[in-house]
Amino acid sequence: MTRNPERRAALLDAAIEVLAGDGARGLTFRAVDQRAGTPVGTASNYFASREDLLMGVCRRITAHVLPEAADLVVHERTTDQVVEFVRGIVRRVSANRTGHLAMLELRLEATRRPELMADLTAALRAQFEANVAFHVDAGLPGGRDGVVVLQLAVTGLLLEHLTLPGVLGDHDLDALITTIVGRVT
Repeated sequence: MTRNPERRAALLDAAIEVLAGDGARGLTFRAVDQRAGTPVGTASNYFASREDLLMGVCRRITAHVLPEAADLVVHERTTDQVVEFVRGIVRRVSANRTGHLAMLELRLEATRRPELMADLTAALRAQFEANVAFHVDAGLPGGRDGVVVLQLAVTGLLLEHLTLPGVLGDHDLDALITTIVGRVT
């Protein structure tokens, strides 16, 4: 495999755009090359298979939405602190709408590809367990079960907010986050 980190990142960004815009069926090496503006065959030199490309996309999207260490400082062990953490997640995901839509496409594609399902599940499960450990170790309200419910609720909120925002109508996103966190914790 060819190793040029900048080109690999550009190919992954192009793959994210293709996934978000054309869906998993539209994600081909040729489509990635075209979107990235690279010669035909470049993507296949960087990724051994379509599954390798899909998992690279997963890692790239996750890296874009993970908080910086400075954003994970616990100032107080209160519901308000959890609200701020969740608002940060929603801000980062909203700022990377294309990446989140691509991740939704990856999830759907995983239902048809057992290998991708196993890899994607392992990657997202590890991220989930890290989130739970952070929450519990920090002594934030809600405990393990609260984090599970919170993740499910925020995932649903993000799905509506990023795909069909009209479903939420005129509900204020920050107010919804405050309500969700308050009820869960």
